[in-house]
Amino acid sequence: MSFIELQHVHKQYSNEQMVLKDITVAIEQGEFFVLVGPSGSGKSTLLRVIAGLDDTTDGNVYINGKDVTKFSPRERDLSMVFQNYALYPHLTVADNILFGLKRKGIPKDEQQKRLQESIALLGLTAYVKRKPKELSGGQRQRVALARAIVSHAPLCLMDEPLSNLDAQLRTQMRTEIKALQKKLGLTTIYVTHDQTEAMTMGDRIMVINDGEIQQVGSPLTLYNAPANQFVAGFIGAPKMNFIKATLTGVTLTLAEGSVLTLPTELAARLPQGEPMHLGVRPENIVRGKAITTKVVNVEHLGHETHSSVQLGEALWTIKWPGQQSVVVGEQLTIALQQYVFFDGKTGKTL
Repeated sequence: MSFIELQHVHKQYSNEQMVLKDITVAIEQGEFFVLVGPSGSGKSTLLRVIAGLDDTTDGNVYINGKDVTKFSPRERDLSMVFQNYALYPHLTVADNILFGLKRKGIPKDEQQKRLQESIALLGLTAYVKRKPKELSGGQRQRVALARAIVSHAPLCLMDEPLSNLDAQLRTQMRTEIKALQKKLGLTTIYVTHDQTEAMTMGDRIMVINDGEIQQVGSPLTLYNAPANQFVAGFIGAPKMNFIKATLTGVTLTLAEGSVLTLPTELAARLPQGEPMHLGVRPENIVRGKAITTKVVNVEHLGHETHSSVQLGEALWTIKWPGQQSVVVGEQLTIALQQYVFFDGKTGKTL
């Protein structure tokens, strides 16, 4: 049995619709496992179910081979790091870190040993006597991480811990958290709505939407082989471009009128005359003669150039490396290097 297993977990609040629908997944020991999805998708609820803060309506939760479905959070031997840090404003950094150990009655010498280890690991030695209000956002987050570390719990749950930080600090803390997790060998379940965080931090990612699992896999599996149109559009920045299309023989007609000729072997694997969506990553669009578009916006980022082009009713993004000479209003003729087809009714990858 895997270190964490959820078996057919459902969650419903009173008479509302199901928040979690038949969640079954296994998480290995030492894995950095990311739950990602839009707001309201059920990812934080799932984390609360694993923590024991919410009960399951149906299904079971196993931790290290033991059925903990009816266990309280304290009985599950885990630590949590929250979005709002959850620090006590009247306590010093040291007292905040040691709060849980004092409640458990851990001997004082052991408390001090764990405190010194954690503050050295997280660069907090100079701040142990300060109160939270005297710390920056990044320092407060490190205190919350130190509190999780000193518990010596083998499982750490993190609920959007970086969302209150600015962009530069988020990038720095992503690196620190992942390095710390690997060094300590913690099994970590990390909730975020930010697909960039998911892609850069996760060993594996579970994409969830409307309470249902969309796909579980490595970051590159989700990027290169999305199970459906939702995953394809959610994973990747800028996101994948889509347009409606219909196939007749080997001729693919796009919604805005452009016509592409597909290889015979590819056309043979696709439905004829049925509604589909064609998807293409921004970096897989090159200059060519297949499709004529008009540039409506350009973003020069220094290391790459993003151009927004109008394709009928669809607005596509093109991502080219370096500093490209593209201007608003310009007519661009483009070609597609790689693309994916999705069922027009179910959204599943064809």
